[in-house]
Amino acid sequence: MAANGVGSGSSLIVSFGEMLIDFVPTVSGVSLAEAPGFLKAPGGAPANVAIAVARLGGKASFVGKLGEDEFGRMLADILKQNGVSDDGILFDQGARTALAFVTLRADGEREFMFYRNPSADMLLKPEELNLDLIRSAKVFHYGSISLIVEPCRSAHLKAMEVAKEAGALLSYDPNLRLPLWPSADEARKQILSIWDKADIVKVSDVELEFLTGSDKVDDETAMKLWRPNFTLLLVTLGEKGSRYYTKKFHGSVDAFHVNTVDTTGAGDSFVGALLCKIVDDPSILEDESKLRKVLTFANACGAITTTKKGAIPALPTEADALALINGA
Repeated sequence: MAANGVGSGSSLIVSFGEMLIDFVPTVSGVSLAEAPGFLKAPGGAPANVAIAVARLGGKASFVGKLGEDEFGRMLADILKQNGVSDDGILFDQGARTALAFVTLRADGEREFMFYRNPSADMLLKPEELNLDLIRSAKVFHYGSISLIVEPCRSAHLKAMEVAKEAGALLSYDPNLRLPLWPSADEARKQILSIWDKADIVKVSDVELEFLTGSDKVDDETAMKLWRPNFTLLLVTLGEKGSRYYTKKFHGSVDAFHVNTVDTTGAGDSFVGALLCKIVDDPSILEDESKLRKVLTFANACGAITTTKKGAIPALPTEADALALINGA
């Protein structure tokens, strides 16, 4: 497959933000201190989304900064090997590629310890952005980690503005990582500071509770996050599936039950699957039966991703997802 993904006729999804290496204990259910050793697992939510798109046959590009080091070069190669265009990747001479040590608890959920002081992704400047690439995006996807510090925050805001002006659909998955923020209040404030700019927003049940201050995950709570300019608001509920809200309709789609090993990347896989379908047929957002079909597909992709350790190796192909859907 060519480095820029599939045929040039397909519509481009540009994913903006951080790519890093997760170090995951070789043994599940232990603390970082107890871990006998660690495996390198490339990750970073926006990069995972780009690879998820490419794995499903879509056209994806990643925009972000890596360290001019062995790990940075490794991550750039992983993007290329997975069919993601590297036109938006920059390397920083002075800062290292970000690292995260991740514990997998016995239930497959994760705890994080980050090494970013500062890491290369935080040092992306607005003037370094490949604006032509961003303008060519049909969908521009981002998270909130790139909002934490300058200059990356300004680069993020600039990229969003340029993509929006060029007519892209803006997709936002806040991907809350509390340990990276100065405080919970600051995280909430900054995540919501760009809330009304997006067209599509996806939050997890945990993020919904965090952002609204509610202890309920119901329609009323979700609607607190709705904005008039949204096209689609999604709430993912893990093994309980996902809920969707548009101007005209709302509902829920059941999950697929699989043997969960590691939840890393499940949300990114879900988002990648959704964007891959919407970019080729935006009418999905107006048609409930089409949207439900796409969300079933996205739920299947998310579920498959939990059946293996690490995000990128576990991201499914279209055939994998259809096999799960048809076998269910």
